Amino acid sequence: SCCCLSRRLNQLSSHDPLWKRHCKKYWLISEEEKSQRNQTWKAIFISTYSDLGRYIRYYATLKKAWDDLEKYLGQRCPRMIGSLKESVREEDLDAVEAQIGCKLPDDYRCSFRIHNGQKLVVPGLMGSMALSNHYRSEDLLDIDTAAGGFQQRPGLKQCLPLTFCIHTGLSQYMALESVEGRNKYEIFYQCPDQMARNPSAIDMFITGTSYLEWFTSYVNKVVTGGYPIIRDQIFRYVHDKECVATTGDITVSVSTSFLPELSSVHPPHYFFTYRIRIEMSKDALPEKACQLDSRYWRITNAKGDVEEVQGPGVVGEFPIISPGRVYEYTSCTTFSTTSGYMEGYYTFHCLYYKDKFFNVTIPRFHMVCPTFKVSTARMVGGDAEPNHNEYAVDEDEDSTDTDEYEDRRRVLDIPAPSGRCPRHT
Repeated sequence: SCCCLSRRLNQLSSHDPLWKRHCKKYWLISEEEKSQRNQTWKAIFISTYSDLGRYIRYYATLKKAWDDLEKYLGQRCPRMIGSLKESVREEDLDAVEAQIGCKLPDDYRCSFRIHNGQKLVVPGLMGSMALSNHYRSEDLLDIDTAAGGFQQRPGLKQCLPLTFCIHTGLSQYMALESVEGRNKYEIFYQCPDQMARNPSAIDMFITGTSYLEWFTSYVNKVVTGGYPIIRDQIFRYVHDKECVATTGDITVSVSTSFLPELSSVHPPHYFFTYRIRIEMSKDALPEKACQLDSRYWRITNAKGDVEEVQGPGVVGEFPIISPGRVYEYTSCTTFSTTSGYMEGYYTFHCLYYKDKFFNVTIPRFHMVCPTFKVSTARMVGGDAEPNHNEYAVDEDEDSTDTDEYEDRRRVLDIPAPSGRCPRHT
C-alpha cells in the first residue's frame, strides 16, 4: 500500500533489508535458505505469504517448536524422527473441513502445514508411560486419521482426536465447537462417568485451551529436559526441582505423573505414578556401600487424612547402593481427593558394618489432578441434570501406596491393557 503513495515510499518498500527482517521474523528464513532460493528477500516474503499468509500469527512459533523438537529428538530418539510425516497442502485441509463439516482452527492447520503428524508407531511423539502391566504411548495423528475419528456421538459431539494410543485406545480430543459444556478448541482426555446411567455422560480432564498452547508447552517440556528420555521414548514424568533430599552421601529425588486412563471423576479415583531415583555420591568412601531393607510412607490426601504404610524393600527388590551408583524404580498410588502428597524414608544397612542401620529421607512430593469438567449429561434420579461445577466430587476413600494396582483396575472396570512394558531401572 505504501508503494502506491509516492516515489520515495515506492523506493523504500522495495528496500531488501526491510524484507529480510520480516522473512526472519515471520517465516524463519535463514541466510542459507535465501541463497539457495536465489531470490530477493522481498520476493521470498511475498511468495511465502501467498502460501502461508493466513498463518502469519502462528507460523514462526510453531515452526520453531517443530525445529527444536526435531533437533532434540534427532540427538536422543532418532527413530522417532523417521515416523514424522511431511506437510499437507491447503487443499487437503480444506477437504477435511468439508468432510467433517467443521472449521479447523488456524493454529492446528498451520502445524500440519509443517508436519502431518506421525505414522501409527511406537513410541509415540506425544509421550509414553509404563508400569508393570500397563503401557501407554500416544501418537500425534495425521490429518486423515484424525478426520476418520471425528466424533458426532452424544458426549463427544464435534470433537476431533489429536492423539491415539494403540495399546489403550486413549485419545486426546479437541472440541471444534462450544457444545456439551466444552469451550471451543479446548483439548481434553475423555473420562466416562461410571456412576451415570447415560452412556453419553463423559467427564473431561483438560490438557490445553488451544492447539498452539497445547503443542508448544509440550515441546518446551521435552526440549528443556522437563520430560526424561528413557530407552528412546519421551516419558511424561514431571520433576519438581525442590523435590530432592540428601541424607549423608545418598540423594533421593522424585518425579510424578497423572494417568487419566486409570482415573475417574465419578467415582472420585485419581491415579498417579511416581519415579524415584536413589543415588550415592561418587565421592563417597567404598565402605559407605549399603543395601535398602524397607520403606516407610506417610500419605496425606487433600482432606488431611493420613495413612501410614511400611513394607520390605521397594517393588520387591532390595537394591545395593555404592559410590556413583544410581537405582531407579516406578510405583503408583491413588487418591479419592483431587490432590495429595507422600513423604517418608528408606531404611538401609551398611554392607561393611552389618549391624549398622540408618534412615534416608524421601522428600515430600505432591500430586495434583489436572483441571476437569464434569459431564453436562450426567443422569441423576433418571433425569439428565447439567453440572457445571468442575471440582464437585465425593471424597470418601483413602489413598494407598502400592507396587501393584490390579485391584483398583478391577474396581474401575477398566479393560486390561493389551500392551506391556518392562519397568525401567
